[in-house]
Amino acid sequence: SAWWNFGSLLGICLIIQITTGLFLAMHYTPDTSTAFSSVAHITRDVNYGWMIRYLHANGASMFFICLFLHIGRGLYYGSFLFLKTWNVGIILLLT
Repeated sequence: SAWWNFGSLLGICLIIQITTGLFLAMHYTPDTSTAFSSVAHITRDVNYGWMIRYLHANGASMFFICLFLHIGRGLYYGSFLFLKTWNVGIILLLT
């Protein structure tokens, strides 16, 4: 069943977020006067910067969709009854 893939998809989304975030951080300047122009620079001048930026933005939405579906599936199927597995999931959620 496809319902059991959301844990793996969460890991993939997290790896994509970290990777694209590192690439974006290489070109972003967090100064109030130059932040917008640095985003414009990433979008226009950096090779595939537009794709990295949109992959990062949409990856955040996909991460939370997968997270809510993963938790909802666990609640629906009663996975919280397996205390050791549930505790590992809660620890991962809090870290």
